[in-house]
Amino acid sequence: MLHYTSMRSAIYVCKALSAEARIEIMELLYKEGSSNLNDLAKALGLSNSAITLHVSKLEEAGLIRIRTISGRRGSMKICEPTDTSIFIEMQHTEISRKCYTHHIEIGQYTLFHAEPTCGIATQEHVIGEYDDPRYFAFPERFQASLLWLTNGFVEYTLPNSLKAGEKVKQISFSMEISSEAPGIREEYPSDIYFSVNGIPIGCWISPGDFGAHRGRFNPSWWPDDKNQYGLLKEISVNEEGTFIDGGLKISDVTIDQLDITYNSSLTLRIAAPLDTANSGGMTLFGKDFGDFNQGIKMCMIYE
Repeated sequence: MLHYTSMRSAIYVCKALSAEARIEIMELLYKEGSSNLNDLAKALGLSNSAITLHVSKLEEAGLIRIRTISGRRGSMKICEPTDTSIFIEMQHTEISRKCYTHHIEIGQYTLFHAEPTCGIATQEHVIGEYDDPRYFAFPERFQASLLWLTNGFVEYTLPNSLKAGEKVKQISFSMEISSEAPGIREEYPSDIYFSVNGIPIGCWISPGDFGAHRGRFNPSWWPDDKNQYGLLKEISVNEEGTFIDGGLKISDVTIDQLDITYNSSLTLRIAAPLDTANSGGMTLFGKDFGDFNQGIKMCMIYE
């Protein structure tokens, strides 16, 4: 699911779907699963230049991904949808509920373990050198907008804004995340685990290390053959269990089991271990990288 936390952040999607031809393209792709540009042009009665323009708008909005494969007469581009649903949070829902919201930059972790391939970068440059975990401890990491590792974790100590007498009903975390393959591999599954206060709350399988297009916010110096963007995922723990993207239950861990009170410490660990079925590492995208221009957003709903 594509999740947007405001109407403004969804502006590219809204513009992309404002044209009838682009809606027809999406309908065909959902029906067929994937299609090349020539077949799309024939099915819709459009010229190659017109279909290329429409597909480019859909790709920029993150609605489709494009991969190049070898064909009989050279290479051809295959289009496929990225997700099956879109969720846009309207402004009034943000202000009508009691919620403490915090934004944590991805370099503000307090514990880490990283093994190559790995690295960390600010908006201006890579910190240190590629594949050297020492640089994860450098002070410049606090300005980091991108990090990746093949095996390991990052753990964040989070602010707890609860006051005496307030009870947390749900805690959620959203972040842009993907696998970590050497180079880029669209199909490269990775089991990524999440823990709160040392309690495992669930696992999400990232489908790949995405590079079909440049990340919308990537700085110009970032190479084309490196990780480009991820998927925006939201993990929520409430009274019924732990869910991803608001619908899929990934564990039975409830908010009561986390035992969060106003004087609790609060930590979030994001891990990509080796001893799992899909050991594909992870990449975290922060501000000025990827497609969503955010770090880790935490929301605590309380009463």
